[in-house]
Amino acid sequence: MSHDHDHENELDSITARVMALETALERKGLVDPTAVDRIIDTYEHKIGPQNGAHVVAKAWSDPDFADWLRKDATAAVTSLGYTGRQGEHLEAVFNTPEVHNLVVCTLCSCYPWSLLGLPPVWYKSPAYRSRAVIEPRTVLEEFGLKLPESTQVSVWDSTAEVR
Repeated sequence: MSHDHDHENELDSITARVMALETALERKGLVDPTAVDRIIDTYEHKIGPQNGAHVVAKAWSDPDFADWLRKDATAAVTSLGYTGRQGEHLEAVFNTPEVHNLVVCTLCSCYPWSLLGLPPVWYKSPAYRSRAVIEPRTVLEEFGLKLPESTQVSVWDSTAEVR
């Protein structure tokens, strides 16, 4: 009896490689599948841009929280339950019609994971990091934000000490 099994592999190459690596590590007893599931759940549901959006929405709707965020961003953000990996030493800057803020880490990829999730590849690229400092208005325009010439662009360097 002959079966025609001309099925295409539905996994992309990276997913297939990750699954193969995870399986090999589990079989050797080097990785606990439950721990891997917890880590994946954390990055899918507990860490990410939805947290940063919550902080911004709270600041827009609660002037007392916005003031607290200006004075002590780490404490204000922690009060909402967003702590952990690279979520410490936070400083909040607020855009106004007169000033637009652009945050970049010129030396590495300091990024508040607990608020924004994993940093996008472009954020860590040397080209972005240098151009954001040299020509911030042009970089913002490439992302779709055209500011009036009267609006000043302030570039902030994120570091391990201040995010």
